[in-house]
Amino acid sequence: MQDFANKAVIVTGTTGIGKAIAKRLACGGAHVLACGIDSAANAELQRDATSKNLSIEIRRCDVSSPEDAKTAVARCVQLFGALDILINAAAIHPYGTVTETDLETWNRCLSVNVTGIYLFTRLSVPEMKKRGGGAIVNVASVQGHACQRGVAAYVTSKGAILSLTRALALDYAPDGIRVNSISPGSIATPMLELAARTFSPDLPLDDVFKRFGDAHPLGRVGTPEEVAELAAFLASTKAGFCTGADYLVDGGLLAGLAVK
Repeated sequence: MQDFANKAVIVTGTTGIGKAIAKRLACGGAHVLACGIDSAANAELQRDATSKNLSIEIRRCDVSSPEDAKTAVARCVQLFGALDILINAAAIHPYGTVTETDLETWNRCLSVNVTGIYLFTRLSVPEMKKRGGGAIVNVASVQGHACQRGVAAYVTSKGAILSLTRALALDYAPDGIRVNSISPGSIATPMLELAARTFSPDLPLDDVFKRFGDAHPLGRVGTPEEVAELAAFLASTKAGFCTGADYLVDGGLLAGLAVK
């Protein structure tokens, strides 16, 4: 299914959800520049792309760095001649209340999760305008809507993404640029593995994932590929009248009250 034939794409984040989105769009015919700071994850995605003959180039990138963001966007245009789609999926997830979170950690979380979106979007919009429009998808989280204890910096960043998405959608709608966000629930990614090891270090990973999944009405955790399909829809022309909205992919997590 060549639903993204010859589209030029930047995806930030090369693990978990970002990796799955990069592969999904490339499978649809897109030319993808995947930007990530994790060298091992970058190498793994490159191996996957090569084995499947996917048009994915990997670039090591700190999304919070203005210079790295600038060179990444320039590289995309140099490689593919344009930029049509931006997927902002890179994120970090520190744990702690505000009294437990030092300023360095707080600033780093906001820099990666929010400033990274600002930088890449600011640089991408002019290129999309040259194409007569484009699509941006920001990966937020259910934790931007409701949260657990001890995740103050992370939930602040994800709440900011929801607001930033609305602002971007309004500002650039006249240019034909659509901007939406996705709020995943528990998804089987390295980030969820970190959560499992942080809160239940003595239990097998599968047992912890089952417990996480049981909190969702569908009774399981989601897969990165399921999130990627939603991102692909929002980035496609099929979602041509969708902008400024957040879309849950959470197995029904936020649909109900914790009452039995």
